[in-house]
Amino acid sequence: MLQQQVDEYLAYCAVERNLSPNTVQSYRRDLALYAGYLDASSVAALADVTSDHVAGFLKTQSIGDPERSGLKPSSVARIAASVRGLHRFALRERWVRVDVAKEQRTPSPERRLPKALSVEEVVALIESADTGTPFGLRARALADLLYSTGARISEALALDVDDVASGERVVVVRGKGDKQRLVPIGSMARDSLDAYMTRGRPALLAGGTGSAALFVNERGRRLTRQSAAADLTDLQRRAQIPGHVSPHVLRHSFATHLLNGGADIRVVQELLGHASAATTQIYTKVSVEQLREVYLSSHPRAR
Repeated sequence: MLQQQVDEYLAYCAVERNLSPNTVQSYRRDLALYAGYLDASSVAALADVTSDHVAGFLKTQSIGDPERSGLKPSSVARIAASVRGLHRFALRERWVRVDVAKEQRTPSPERRLPKALSVEEVVALIESADTGTPFGLRARALADLLYSTGARISEALALDVDDVASGERVVVVRGKGDKQRLVPIGSMARDSLDAYMTRGRPALLAGGTGSAALFVNERGRRLTRQSAAADLTDLQRRAQIPGHVSPHVLRHSFATHLLNGGADIRVVQELLGHASAATTQIYTKVSVEQLREVYLSSHPRAR
């Protein structure tokens, strides 16, 4: 009964809430841990779960047990959110009379400031591409598009050629929940895309079957996250930029540079596809921290 209830909730998340496969898979892993804990506690259905069961499970995830160490606060917070979602659904479906997980709270995970490249580093990264090869043209176009639009890597890889019409200065991006938004694209990124679509993409398609995907591999299929990350790693190596440059670093850099340039946070929120301005607020903290560093290094009486 318990596993059936979990499966129904996951189906609801996938079909009715239209959550991404990655998110549903994350819920599945979290709830598998929860179901295992409840099963070990002789709980057969959600109607038999008490608030003590929920609290005990979350405590176990936090401090660990003899077989494994405790999880990081951010992981415990994510698992707690999965458990609360399951119990809310159970109440809605009238499987239970009371939501025993409603009041369960975990310490908020520390929100680390996102890393952002400098403008000079972004330029060096993009211009390090070997545009004499289809792979270099693809890597440059991908990096340029990520930085110019602030798109998530999943959004960029989901783009079809028709989403980036020739000569247009906007891109049709499909975000979370399949919500569409129009995002402007700069002239330099547009030039990189034009070069890739003219000389790079046809060469890659020649090795496989036709595809509507904008970014394709050497077999003509839609580019994977792993291959996209490898493209950026190659650019980072060529540009000799320290640290780790992931696709999300370019998204962070896009938002940070816009705010540093005076963009309104509500505009940045719209461009990033954030449902709430609260999510975008973290980038203002980055800007304030950078201002503080400049102040401390420049003001004669700051130290």
